[in-house]
Amino acid sequence: MDGVEITGPLLDRFDEILTPEALAFTAALQREFGARRAELLEARQVRQAELSAGGTLDFLPETKHIRQDDAWRVAGPAPGLVDRRVEITGPVDRKMTINALNSGAKVWLADFEDANSPLWENCVAGQLNLRDALDRTIDFSIGEKSYALRPDEELATVVVRPRGWHLDEKHLLVDGDPVSASIFDFALYFFHCARRQLDKGRGPYFYLPKLESHLEARLWNDVFVRAQELQGIPRGTIRATVLIETYPAAFEMEEILYELREHSAGLNAGRWDYLFSVIKKFRTRGREFLLPERNTVTMTAPFMRSYTELLVSVCHRRGAHAIGGMAAFIPSRRDPEVNKVALEKVRADKTRESGDGFDGSWVAHPDLVPICREVFDGVLGDRPNQVARLRDDVEVTAADLLAVSRTPGEITEAGLRANVDVALRYLAAWMGGNGAVAIHNLMEDAATAEICRSQIWQWIHNDIELSDTKTLVTRDLVERIIEEELARIKTEPGYDEAGFALAAALFREVALDDDFVDFLTLPAYARMP
Repeated sequence: MDGVEITGPLLDRFDEILTPEALAFTAALQREFGARRAELLEARQVRQAELSAGGTLDFLPETKHIRQDDAWRVAGPAPGLVDRRVEITGPVDRKMTINALNSGAKVWLADFEDANSPLWENCVAGQLNLRDALDRTIDFSIGEKSYALRPDEELATVVVRPRGWHLDEKHLLVDGDPVSASIFDFALYFFHCARRQLDKGRGPYFYLPKLESHLEARLWNDVFVRAQELQGIPRGTIRATVLIETYPAAFEMEEILYELREHSAGLNAGRWDYLFSVIKKFRTRGREFLLPERNTVTMTAPFMRSYTELLVSVCHRRGAHAIGGMAAFIPSRRDPEVNKVALEKVRADKTRESGDGFDGSWVAHPDLVPICREVFDGVLGDRPNQVARLRDDVEVTAADLLAVSRTPGEITEAGLRANVDVALRYLAAWMGGNGAVAIHNLMEDAATAEICRSQIWQWIHNDIELSDTKTLVTRDLVERIIEEELARIKTEPGYDEAGFALAAALFREVALDDDFVDFLTLPAYARMP
């Protein structure tokens, strides 16, 4: 095709996804919107420079009229998105596709982003898996075990999460440049599956990650409008839920809903990515934005509580769904005591969310679906959601969102070691093609590695002393711990020396260099074939 080049291998059945028509559609969107995407990414850097120079975040004065206008609402819930009390998340590999759709959850977040290692094979095969699932032709076998969709049962509604605006898909070039990974993931799914979804009484639905401003939401809305025009699908058919997982986006929630209002399905409150963004945006500002070790920062910390309560209030005021965060625990088949303690925490977390007004929440494992459903059933009853519950009692100021220094917790050697250990394990798996990794009974994705490495960077650059050993966190200390953790991991079954060597080199770059890399997935992806 003129100006379109595939540089990745064409494996079995890839020609069913990478058709001339699908590639032409993808190229058309890239050519129309690629320049605006580049401008918005540059605007991120400008804002970062302002924050690093002493600026702050606040609600935008230029969009005050949007926040004060009580009249506007987002579009009503689309078919399959009216009741979202339990959503399961996971990558788009074949086994996960089947298990997620069979899980009993109302929604499956089919993830091309943080839970997906973006090997070319994963990204294209994931599109095949989604299409096969909608056609009910998908199956999977490993050894003597087989997986298939349950016949004649209602399956979870598919909501696809494309990669963020900051990422490229280097294996597809348009006019000599890599295509936006966001456009690549969105366009191929929309081209092949939008009408399939409509034929089933659903629609093409999306989760939008890593947005940092309402202008980035406006770009997505324009992409949606154009895509629907090109494919002859009615405007407003697409619905999108935005993850409020960056610090700047927390100050622009209403504006983000407003920009997407004809295509909006609500907002989601994350955790690790949000904490990562807090560090990233104010990394040069000393201890004012210093966080304790990650596992002690809960959603009840004052600044996190303000963020989640504001999200529910904003969503319900505008008729949108508010979706809660992830329960990442993986139940153990061997240790009932571990299960008991962890499941109590999951229940408490979902009870807090449902009590605060969230309309649903995420789980990472099918075994957690019943717990989440039970908790939300107890609040919702026969109602599909609680959008009508307006949180008029919520009053959140910019100062409340910025009150990071009020977060209780310590920084210990155990916390430092845990960050090194988890990051190394995750990066080794990610580089090997697995983006959803079971580590210490938790399902981890790229957001976990981001908070691990950014915390270490922050501690090094703020001369932090460990509370238990009274040792200063330095590069030399972290280097020693890296070697000690690698030596320990090396004794475990299945140790891959080359994989962990690559992971350690990447970790040193993103955690120990003076320059802070915006996303660790950028240098990691550059190392991928």
